[in-house]
Amino acid sequence: MATEAGSAPLVRTDKTSKQSKQSPGRRNSTRTLAVLGALVLLVTAATLSLAVGSRALSPGVVWDALLHDDGSTAASVIWDVRVPRTLAGIAAGAALGVAGALIQALTRNPLADPGLLGINAGAATGVVLSITVLGITSLWASVWFAMVGAVVAGLLVYSLASGGRGGATPERLALGGAVIAAVFTGISQTLMLLDAQALDQLRFWSVGSLARADDETLTTITPFVAVGLVLALALVRPLNALALGDDGARALGAHVDRTRFLGLAAMTLLCGAATSAVGPLVFVGLAVPHIARMIAGADQRWTLPLSLLLAPALLLFADVLGRVAVRPDELDAGVVTAVVGAPVFIALVRYRRAVTA
Repeated sequence: MATEAGSAPLVRTDKTSKQSKQSPGRRNSTRTLAVLGALVLLVTAATLSLAVGSRALSPGVVWDALLHDDGSTAASVIWDVRVPRTLAGIAAGAALGVAGALIQALTRNPLADPGLLGINAGAATGVVLSITVLGITSLWASVWFAMVGAVVAGLLVYSLASGGRGGATPERLALGGAVIAAVFTGISQTLMLLDAQALDQLRFWSVGSLARADDETLTTITPFVAVGLVLALALVRPLNALALGDDGARALGAHVDRTRFLGLAAMTLLCGAATSAVGPLVFVGLAVPHIARMIAGADQRWTLPLSLLLAPALLLFADVLGRVAVRPDELDAGVVTAVVGAPVFIALVRYRRAVTA
């Protein structure tokens, strides 16, 4: 049975009820094994991402090319195409997974995703403006415009939510984000419809794809992702306190407004960087935190690290599937995550009976 916001933990499932009855030592051992399993899953996904494509390469060839860049065709494919693509998937996936866990914790809404606060829409609008107004087509330059758009959207959302009595409550953050997302989406869609050339350039990016990632893109987004991840992981304890509601969090000594502001700042960095590099991917930031909580419970000390590992694994598996599904062509990773992921997420919600707090 659902309860009012703030009166109970973020999500409660049958599995988390059983976990609460386990001894702390056994529960932590299970969580540690889950983290190790997620790490193995990510390594497997990265290996497949390096080996699978229009030209399949054996693990031995991949390993030899990674150790010895001898200028061969295989080494060129690995280093020039697949390594940047794989690293972009890891960086973007980790950013979206952690951002999704953050937004769900801050709003106490398990159906929230990084797009709810309008940050993805702001980043997308920044890219659209750079192409339609300024005529900039460089992917490296678009990363910076996406970051500016994400920051502007984040500041607007926080300004709207923090005005008036009570400060930036979860409800105000969600409503402010919905308004800003609608405004920025309307702007970007209008600009694309008025510029056919920009629409042609942006239609693949808007779906979400790893295909255009290169070394320059990675160099640009990595600092933003790193700072965002460090900031997010530093907030795990106050986020756990926020699950008890604002009054309960304050009673435990948590700074509610500061936690929400820093959480929004981390999401802005993470979503802006991921969206600028691979486009506005759907599903990853929504479903992965659910899976993490089903495995480890609602403790953010475990949910965030698990999301950090599971999300890039999911994104890389989707990218690999897109490469082989319609050979010799490719399906964008965003299409695969939407088509394959949505039914899986519906099944998770239906059979795990996730309850909002």
